[in-house]
Amino acid sequence: MNKWKGKSKGTILGYKIFVWCIRNIGIRSSYVVLYFVAFYYFLFEKNSNKYYRYYFSERLKYGFWKTKLSLFKSYFTFGTVLIDKTAISAGLRNKYTYEFDGIQNLRNLLAEKKGGVLISAHIGNFEIAEHFFADIDFDCQINLVTTDQEVTVIKEYLESVSVKASSIKFIYVKDDMSHIFDINEALSKNELICFTGDRYFEGSKFLEGELLGKTAKFPAGPFLIASRLGVPVVYVYVMKEKNLHYHLYARVAENVKKRDAQGLLNSYTQNLESMIKKYPLQWFNYFDFWDDIN
Repeated sequence: MNKWKGKSKGTILGYKIFVWCIRNIGIRSSYVVLYFVAFYYFLFEKNSNKYYRYYFSERLKYGFWKTKLSLFKSYFTFGTVLIDKTAISAGLRNKYTYEFDGIQNLRNLLAEKKGGVLISAHIGNFEIAEHFFADIDFDCQINLVTTDQEVTVIKEYLESVSVKASSIKFIYVKDDMSHIFDINEALSKNELICFTGDRYFEGSKFLEGELLGKTAKFPAGPFLIASRLGVPVVYVYVMKEKNLHYHLYARVAENVKKRDAQGLLNSYTQNLESMIKKYPLQWFNYFDFWDDIN
């Protein structure tokens, strides 16, 4: 069993290589380099390969050869998403096109003057959302709730190469629960609170829900907090399409009762499952998500 340890894939050296490639050979040429990187992971990342083979073959019911091909393509896709994030942060936003699907849901949310909760997942490239919001006059402060387990040196490096400082504020989850006050303060200012709902950190409180036909553990915090606040909840994803194009989805969580955390989780997993099936190569959870592998 290998559960998520609070750190994502990627090293500072990897990001420095991405930046060098983007600046010297361009975005598309950098993609070509990724074929070699993806092939390396495909050959030697034994644990990730084991968990992702399970995902493709057992949960998505792919055949043997489609599973093999999808495994390679998933590493390649993950690399392109990292390159895109780095390129956009470094000032190459104009190289990309985008479309919005449900942006009015976000505008309606803000119009209620109660703030709101966005729940996303480790799928697609949500971290670039703020760069696209500016283009549609969506002026709102986003607060990302995080466990602060990610590699901060990578964040610091990306900030150093960015042409514009990120406007996203971070609210760090603390043992004394003081982050609840920060969340309430942000909502009182009609700001948005963003959670990722698909990574349970071992030892923390969890809820169970079904995803792709099997029960898994999800972090309880996002769903307990969102269900108790009495504010609108929207599921948001930024998905990579072909030819440097991105598609932002915003879907309202409907028919969820206040203080019904399990009901909100069930709504979320249904929505997330539809996105996974549409973009199976863009769900980046390289660990034993279903706790089903010995």
